[in-house]
This record gives sequence, C-alpha cells and structure tokens, in this order.
Amino acid sequence: MKQSSSYTTDIILIDVISFSQLTADQQLEIITFLTKSYSRMIEAMLVNSEMTLKKMVLGFISTGDGFYCILNPRLKGFGAILGLSFNHFAEQISEKYPYFKGIRVAVHTGNIYTFTDILGHNNFVGDGLNECARYIEIKNYTISTVVVSQEAYNNFEGFLQRHRDFYTLLTEHQFKRSKAYTFVDKHNVSHLSYMIWLRKGGIINPPIITFNTMLQD
Repeated sequence: MKQSSSYTTDIILIDVISFSQLTADQQLEIITFLTKSYSRMIEAMLVNSEMTLKKMVLGFISTGDGFYCILNPRLKGFGAILGLSFNHFAEQISEKYPYFKGIRVAVHTGNIYTFTDILGHNNFVGDGLNECARYIEIKNYTISTVVVSQEAYNNFEGFLQRHRDFYTLLTEHQFKRSKAYTFVDKHNVSHLSYMIWLRKGGIINPPIITFNTMLQD
C-alpha cells in the first residue's frame, strides 16, 4: 500500500447556496457548468504564473453541492485571494442562470492526508477539511464575501509580506476586511473568523515562484 503523505495548507470550500432546493436537472446543470467554468478559470490564471495546475493545486474534492480546492503548501496564504477570485467569477455565472443564488466560500489552513481511494485515485482526508466546512455554517454570511479562519488569515498576512506587489494589487481592488467574528458551530465549538471582500472584484493570478518542493520555505 502506498504510504500516505500529510500537509498543512490552504483549503478553499465552494458551496452552492440553496442547492438542495433546485430541481435535479438544475442541480446537474449548475454543478456541471460550475466545475467546467472554474477549471477553465484556474487554467487561465496559470498562463501568466509559469506553473501547471498540478503545481498550484494538490487536488479537488467534490461535495455534491460544491467542491474543496486544496492548494500546494508553497502557496499557503494565497487561498484567501483565490477564494476572492472564485467569488468574483460566481457573479458572472449568476448572469447566465437566473435560478443560481450564488456561492459561499470558506478558507481555512489545516492538515490533510493523501490516500489512494477504491478507484485507485489520489484522494484526501483530514481535520482541515472538516474544520473548513464549519465556516460555511456562519448564519449571517453575506453574499460576495469570503469567510476566512484565523489560521488562514494569519497565513494570508504572511503571504502579503512576502509578496508586496499583491498588497498593492489588493489595495487597488479596494480590499476590505470585517472585524473578527466568533461563532459556534453545530458541535458547540467556537471559531474565530473574518469576512473579506473586494469592492472592485477581479481574478488575481498566483505569484511566480519556484517549485523545488511541496514544502514551504
């Protein structure tokens, strides 16, 4: 059996709002279009970043009404920015499908483990995935914002310190952040989070970096 690897990295969760209230045909239509659209969006982002999809993303996990996107640990901190790009693109999707109410986006930095699933594909488990899902539960979630855990926000700030050009870019897009917000999940566990958004939305490419290893310097 192939030995499992563990990573601590950014995890982005995309969740379609009111997915269960759609008809079966609408569910299939929107999740198919969403998956293909985001795949093309990511591929376009990589053109100017000199990296392949496999170098940017460890993997995707379908949730039925959305998906997890697990970043390469060397891009830790970029997850919050990728979440903002996902959110911006969702607004364009809503123009095509009137019944599409948008998405919730959560970002968390946590632990994941790789394993080979029953079909022989590389897959993921870990507390990081479960923790990320908790942030979707925030009751006063506001459309066009991204919910970021304290851990993910700390790494986001570290990313901006290493890549000052991204700090300038986010300033130009009028980046905003809410005050710290504590909520209690269904397991009665408290979580500290922030809501972030761009007043001038856009899709922001990842930085050009050297990938000699999966681990961050």
